[in-house]
Amino acid sequence: MGSYVVSGIGSAVVVRTGAATFFGEVAHQTTIQTRHSAFDQGLDRFTKLMIRFMAVMVPLVFLVNGFAKGDWFEAALFALAVAVGLTPEMLPMLTTVNLAKGALALSRQQVIVKRLNAVQNMGAMDILCTDKTGTLTQDCVIVERHINLSGSADNLVLEYAYLNSHYQSGVCNLLDVAVLKHHEIHKKLHQIDAWQKVDEIPFDFERRRMSVVLERNQQSRVLICKGAVDEVLACCVDGKVGEEVALLDPPRRAQVLDLVAKLNLEGFRVLAVAIREEPAGFQSTLGLETSAEKSKIFGIADEHSLTLLGFVAFLDPPKDSARGALEALKACAVTVKILTGDNPLIARKVCHDVGLAAGRIVLGEEIETMDEPSLALLAESTAVFARMAPQQKSRV
Repeated sequence: MGSYVVSGIGSAVVVRTGAATFFGEVAHQTTIQTRHSAFDQGLDRFTKLMIRFMAVMVPLVFLVNGFAKGDWFEAALFALAVAVGLTPEMLPMLTTVNLAKGALALSRQQVIVKRLNAVQNMGAMDILCTDKTGTLTQDCVIVERHINLSGSADNLVLEYAYLNSHYQSGVCNLLDVAVLKHHEIHKKLHQIDAWQKVDEIPFDFERRRMSVVLERNQQSRVLICKGAVDEVLACCVDGKVGEEVALLDPPRRAQVLDLVAKLNLEGFRVLAVAIREEPAGFQSTLGLETSAEKSKIFGIADEHSLTLLGFVAFLDPPKDSARGALEALKACAVTVKILTGDNPLIARKVCHDVGLAAGRIVLGEEIETMDEPSLALLAESTAVFARMAPQQKSRV
């Protein structure tokens, strides 16, 4: 499926390679033309019409001329001349020249035409299906918000998220890169060299979080945990806003989850940030001298009794040109449909930002068991499809 191993170890068995793989099958599907375009169908209809016309006219001319003049050889030659005259031998050249002229005009607009027949199809388009990521959006995740448990902007949350991303040893994902590139944090952490890494608890897909243990000025230590909201929240016993620390009882947990739900509804991807100052095992190693003694002393068991600080919300912003392009398509009576593999909430947010009415969003799993007639009716009435696999996009 095109996954990357960014940390850990494992064994793999190769069962297929090249064109026999999933990616190879997808690539093969893009090289075959499964159906004729409207332009090809129009040419086929015209050619069949001329053949029928010739099938009627040539025998008729032959018989009429033969009976009228009595010279059947001359009648055959004349009928053959009529057949040649009815043959549209210049049609391929005329269509190719006109399509090439259209392709040349499109090239001036930075459009590459791979098949000339697609030029006419593009002009006759009334529905355009497009992806979201990298098409409507910039395909560049940015930090949009960093808030505490009250929903207010809090630089402390971003600072600890930055430290977590900066000191992790695994390959940084897009979210970590967005945190590290955030311009505000560089001004705040000019004393980042004061921190030394003690240990790391790597990310895995069961915990869906990762932690680093840092020491400042060779005295105080802190465990910084960052990850999926539910998984981090499960390790927290209290929350901190400013200097106030409050127990995360069920009502407060409900408020926290409600805050995250609102962010999700706006299309944000949310990570939780929590810390534990002087967690279990810290004091017993403060007197150790060598870095070897200080390393590899923390594990998953230390991710407990954390203090929740807040959340970092990420967004893949829309392109500046997306709204204008959609309005231009609407003016040309072209209906746009979005087919994305992303979360439906994120898809709805992006559609709202670019001025596209999302309506009811259909998920890929919903069309998995549909037959073609049912899917055709659904595709006509639906503007946004989310969590779509490549094969499902192809069906739509």
